[in-house]
Amino acid sequence: MKIAFIGQPNAGKSTLFNGIAGYKTITANFPGQTVHYTVSKVTVADETFEIVDLPGIYSLTAIDKAELESRKFILSGQAHVIINVIDASTLSRSLELTLQLTELQVPMVICLNMIDEARRKGIEINLEKLSNIFGVPVIETIANKGIGLDRIFTSAKEAFYKNLIPQIQNFHKDIEEKINEIERIIPAEFLPKIPRRYIAVKLLEGDTELFEEISIYPEFLSKINEVREEIKLSHGRHADTVISSERHALTMNIFEEIAKVGEPNKTLREKIDDLLTNRYLGYPLLFFILFGIFFIVFEIGKFIEEPLINKFDLIIQKLPQYVTEGSLMFFIFKGLLEGFSGGLGVAIPYLIPFFIGLTILEDIGYLPRMAFLMDTVMHRIGLHGKSVLPFIVSYGCNVPGVMATRILESPRDRFITATLSIFVPCAARTTVIFGLIGAYIGGFAAAGLYIFNIFIIMILGAILTKFIPEITPGLIMEIPPLRIPTFKNVFMKTWLRLKDFMLVAWPLLVISSIILSLLEYFKLDMFLNQLFSPIVNLILGLPEQTGITLLFGILRKELSMIMLFQAMDTTNLSTVMTKIQLIVFTIFTIFYIPCVGTMGALIRELGAKKTFLITALSIAMALILSILARLIFSIFL
Repeated sequence: MKIAFIGQPNAGKSTLFNGIAGYKTITANFPGQTVHYTVSKVTVADETFEIVDLPGIYSLTAIDKAELESRKFILSGQAHVIINVIDASTLSRSLELTLQLTELQVPMVICLNMIDEARRKGIEINLEKLSNIFGVPVIETIANKGIGLDRIFTSAKEAFYKNLIPQIQNFHKDIEEKINEIERIIPAEFLPKIPRRYIAVKLLEGDTELFEEISIYPEFLSKINEVREEIKLSHGRHADTVISSERHALTMNIFEEIAKVGEPNKTLREKIDDLLTNRYLGYPLLFFILFGIFFIVFEIGKFIEEPLINKFDLIIQKLPQYVTEGSLMFFIFKGLLEGFSGGLGVAIPYLIPFFIGLTILEDIGYLPRMAFLMDTVMHRIGLHGKSVLPFIVSYGCNVPGVMATRILESPRDRFITATLSIFVPCAARTTVIFGLIGAYIGGFAAAGLYIFNIFIIMILGAILTKFIPEITPGLIMEIPPLRIPTFKNVFMKTWLRLKDFMLVAWPLLVISSIILSLLEYFKLDMFLNQLFSPIVNLILGLPEQTGITLLFGILRKELSMIMLFQAMDTTNLSTVMTKIQLIVFTIFTIFYIPCVGTMGALIRELGAKKTFLITALSIAMALILSILARLIFSIFL
């Protein structure tokens, strides 16, 4: 049996899915992260279920790619049962999607998630009445605490085997007559497997996708336009607005029938929320929260890094006792140890606390509040407020950051936001910043580099928006309630992100380290370093050996730092590089060519031509900023 989870953003759908499937997708408290649906198989008793986590959507009107993907999946007939996940605390609004799902005529279960949040707001819901109205099972869950998850499968089986098709809630008589009129004239061969009512309603709404498909039936198209015009004349509004109003009225009527609203319980959370989003206090709090996260990451990373690196240094020093020094096997084992120590001793000590901090901010619900605060700043540089969401995601990894630009409607905003996202310090660049600047210069210098990075992104954004002008609309985004993150959720999401590094980046790091050792053995590293010498040595003022390390950094950014230890033949870089050189190297690493994975995402989202332009811009930015840093710090240091 295939079960599809569908619901509005922030309804806890992905948290519900993860609780059942064992964390196969990352959840977040803002819309737009999950664009492709995720599939997992779960065995309960002796029965296996295939569960699908569809993107969070507000309606089945295909305005963006997420809504289109969800609609296509349901209409394809692949789902045997729909689990409509609803945020119980926003039931009066969430039922509008439920009304649209009833028109698909697929067995359904209504899942009232975050029921504890609804009760805290003073909302009491009559489950039996709601079940009678729609004719389907209604269950309560608290996904982040794992409460009620067992009822999902029993209810899904009931809906499937009893064929519990949700009852359609009719609009006013005159609109229903127009819908029936369209239903009667739909050609028999036109989308025969899709419910006629659904097609009729969507055509009256002026659905772009369906209008393209009916263009081959000119008489039918003409009749639809005629009916839509009749609705406009009789109601004084366009047909899509009238139907939207009908749904809203139905939703409110149902809510008033099934729910009682009492006095909400005022808690400390509301007071904290007021402070976090305050127009005056919100910004300094934002600064202190982010600074606190980075400071803790630096302190923990430094505490773990030093003893681990020292132990690996001792092992490498004793290597000649077991393998002939200077032999091929010696260089292979040396590269293997240095690559392994680079991941365990440098990358992981900074990655683990960074991922924990990012996950806590996500689960608390602070990221959308950050987007709310940054909306004004985004508009100052000519971008939509939602552009901050890809930027925030990019602090974890630039690849999903680039993919998250899909939430932006304007192609111009998508291009500029994707361009700026690649300059955001991802987890790999964070490792470089803390491993070089933090470790050898200090935590305040590392924080200063982050502020410098944000400043450069804002300036570049302002310049790009001037060259590509367009009026940007305001930000409309749901802000979920503040929540206390659970230990299990933080642990599992941190592990999921860390596992990606361990399975993908770490092996690549070890292989690259061995390759560098082999290049060193065959004396090819000197040739490559001389090839890059005009840029690296003469322009940037870096040691010649760093040239080859920057080449490896194109694969993964943290490789450039790990390879630097190996190329310079020491784990104490302060003995072979000046502070200015460390700063210049780090700045160049942050801004130059995106990693291979990010370039792949750019090609998928924007095409090869725009990816080439962005790559060329990144090289130019890296060179200009590195040269300026070298000149400025040469004067002051």
